[in-house]
Amino acid sequence: MTQMYASADPVSKLPLCLIGFGNAGQAFCRMLLEQHDQVKSAYGVDLQVVAIATRSKGTLFDPAGLNLREVLADVDGSQRLSHRQTVFSDADPLTLIRQCGAKVMIELSTLSIEDGQPAISHIETAFDSGMHVITGNKGPLAWAYSRLKQIADLKALEFLHETTVMDGAPVFNLAKETLPGCKILGFKGILNSTTNFVLERMESGDDYDEALREAQRQGFAEADPSLDIDGWDAAAKTSALINVLMNGATTPLTIDRTGIAAITTEDISAARDLGGKLKLICEGRLEDGVAKGFVKPEFVSSKDLFSTVDATTSILCLHTDLMGEICMVERHPEIQQTAYGIFSDTLTLIRRLAAANRL
Repeated sequence: MTQMYASADPVSKLPLCLIGFGNAGQAFCRMLLEQHDQVKSAYGVDLQVVAIATRSKGTLFDPAGLNLREVLADVDGSQRLSHRQTVFSDADPLTLIRQCGAKVMIELSTLSIEDGQPAISHIETAFDSGMHVITGNKGPLAWAYSRLKQIADLKALEFLHETTVMDGAPVFNLAKETLPGCKILGFKGILNSTTNFVLERMESGDDYDEALREAQRQGFAEADPSLDIDGWDAAAKTSALINVLMNGATTPLTIDRTGIAAITTEDISAARDLGGKLKLICEGRLEDGVAKGFVKPEFVSSKDLFSTVDATTSILCLHTDLMGEICMVERHPEIQQTAYGIFSDTLTLIRRLAAANRL
């Protein structure tokens, strides 16, 4: 990290509130522990998690900052937030957000494909409480991005969301920070690991059911894989990309969506005979000036870059007016990459607040 402050400069405390504490939240807290002193030295900021709210593990709050090592040990051991610094344990997330006094709310609750809730309400409440927001939940972007961004701008608050698509890969920062003057005209990507893995296993000879069971065994697919297999996760990511990068007004329900459940080994063989393979493609494009989204299995030639995207690898290609096509590949991401996406948003927030003398 670049040294931004002299050692004599005062240290600013930046209290964080986490809503959701699953694998991503826990991995982020481990990364925070590892990087805490470096962030403090480089940026003059003391990052402190003061509150954690979960749906099933309990709720923690301590205005002086939670001992994350003890919190993580508790969760690893009992799967509960039984940490001794608990001040109250029965508060609902909205009450916790209003009362915890944090400056930043990190929203990591479970995706609701139907309406983006309760994450949207969490974010609205945080903005009402004067808190900046970092989210790893694609639902709010897919269902209410324009409105939430407008609220944030009116209140001079930051709304960051790099982790929502392709984990920690800088998808949104690429477009916003490094392509000045460029307009995103469309995009195409492979953005769902489960379907990509299943199709690859079918190419290797498994039938659909065998491939899905293997995906579940390796942890790529949930016990109920319909969110992935039916294309809903891909539709939510497509909607989020359209709404943020193309100023669209889509939801997952308006995406033209077809999953992979109907694909047979015969379809796989036919694609191979034609010199390619089938991939679940996410696409956003302008039609008569309106941004529209599509998720469907498509034939990809073996000469196409997309044919090399294997297993849990993801790819996104942005089509721009001035820079042509730019492609980003994230190879075999794990929870570390997701945690980094949240961490990178935290550093982005610190830099922006420091630049505006708001720390």
